[in-house]
Amino acid sequence: MTAAIVLAGGRAARMGGADKASIDIGGRTLIDAVYDALAGADPVIAVGPQSVGRPGVRVIREDPPFGGPVAGLAAALGAVGDSAEVWLLACDLPRAEAVVAQLRDVALAAVDDAVVLEDADGRIQWLAGRYRTESLRRAVAALTSARDASMRALTAGLSLRTVVDRAGAAIDLDTWDDVRDYRLTTRTVDTEDES
Repeated sequence: MTAAIVLAGGRAARMGGADKASIDIGGRTLIDAVYDALAGADPVIAVGPQSVGRPGVRVIREDPPFGGPVAGLAAALGAVGDSAEVWLLACDLPRAEAVVAQLRDVALAAVDDAVVLEDADGRIQWLAGRYRTESLRRAVAALTSARDASMRALTAGLSLRTVVDRAGAAIDLDTWDDVRDYRLTTRTVDTEDES
């Protein structure tokens, strides 16, 4: 069984501190879209406030809070148990199901530490991937401090297998403009489908 870590503990500074996980997209919150994509993962660990809790989801918090994604990941790894692999997803992926669908059946070679999406601009999406749990633990242990560390620093020594994101699944919603544009795009697609 593959575990899952969902990072939902950021400040959402570019959204004025809004509760990003609770933003409604098409009748479903962003966090619920991610949880739905991870159906079957066990355990599911969410890093963030208690409001992201759902049945079957264990919520934890890095101490002190707001230490960044690597600090959240480091806190969650202790709760993953002996799962060989772990999904690592941000809470702001409205197309999380397409992320998981593209990566689910990609086998990791012996040299691979993870499989992650690469967007159309060639950027690696570290928070849209499936990792070997022990590889993440080693990478965290190698850091001087997890607090305020970047995902780039964490993954610098890892061998990442990339999958080109052909479905636009790695889109994340970091600003209110992103939310507005995504809603408009999906509303346009829904309208065209009904025609």
